[in-house]
Amino acid sequence: MNWDQIKGNWKQVTGKAKEEWGKLTDDDLAVVAGQREKLAGMIQERYGVAQDEAETQLAAWERKATDSWFEKH
Repeated sequence: MNWDQIKGNWKQVTGKAKEEWGKLTDDDLAVVAGQREKLAGMIQERYGVAQDEAETQLAAWERKATDSWFEKH
């Protein structure tokens, strides 16, 4: 799965983001709006981790994304 797919289906994957990073609020995720850099920044801020750690976590989460994350219409 690539980030463009995640971004294009952001409302559908916010639950997965909250499962991964429980400190992120609905408001945080609304501000992120699928923007990878903003999500990395929110992870850094909420969890007090360095940028490289936030990127590592984000890359691992992105690799876990599968078609099952997205509703079929």
